[in-house]
Amino acid sequence: MNNSVSNTVRLLGAGLRALLVLTLVTGVIYPLVVTGVAQAVFNGKANGSQVSAEGRVVGSSLIGQSYNLPLKPGQETPEPDLKWFQGRPANGLGENTLNTQYQLILSGATNLAADNPELVERVRAAQAAVIKDNSVPGHTVERSDIPADAVTSSGSGLDPHISPRYAELQVPRVARENGLPVAEVGALVDRHTEGRTLGFIGEPRVNVLELNIALKGRAQRS
Repeated sequence: MNNSVSNTVRLLGAGLRALLVLTLVTGVIYPLVVTGVAQAVFNGKANGSQVSAEGRVVGSSLIGQSYNLPLKPGQETPEPDLKWFQGRPANGLGENTLNTQYQLILSGATNLAADNPELVERVRAAQAAVIKDNSVPGHTVERSDIPADAVTSSGSGLDPHISPRYAELQVPRVARENGLPVAEVGALVDRHTEGRTLGFIGEPRVNVLELNIALKGRAQRS
C-alpha cells in the first residue's frame, strides 16, 4: 500500500515537473526566441509590412486599399478619386456579420464561374467604368487595352498590386488630374514596377499604395 502511494506521488511529481518544464520551454522561451529573431532579422515583415509616409503609417504593402471620394448625401457606392492610381476590384470580400463591433476586413473570392451571368455583368460594368474614367482628351481607352486585373478581383480580394499594363493605362488620366507631365508619371510607374520574384516566380507588378505615395510627393513639389 505504501509503495503504491509512493509510486503515485513520484509519478505525479514527475508529471508536474515535466509540465512546468514544457510550459517554460514551449510557452515562454520558444515564443521569445522566435519573436526576437523575427524582430531582429525580419522587422518589417514581423510588424505587418507597414508603409509609412510623412511620419505616419498609411497602410500595409500586403493589403490593397481603396482611393475613393467621400460619399455624397444619399450615395451608397463611392466614386473613385481619379487623381490616384486605382487598384483591383474587391468584389470577393465577404461581410462581417458575426462581430459587428469592429469594421473587419474579410478576405474571400467570388467563386463565380467564368460564364456566370453575375460575373459577366460585373466585368462589363467594370470595363465601361475603366474606359470612362481613363479616357482623357487625346487618349481614348479601348476595350482591348484593358487587362484582366482591371476588371476582376484577386482570389483574396486584398491584392495590393496591379499589373504594369493597368498602371500604364491610368497614366494619362492621373497626369491630367494632378497637372503633371505624362512622361513623369510614366517614369514613376517604371520606378515602382517590381520584377518576377527570383526572376521567374509570378508576374511583374506595381504596388498601388507605394506608387500613390510617390505620386503625392511629386505632386506636392509641382
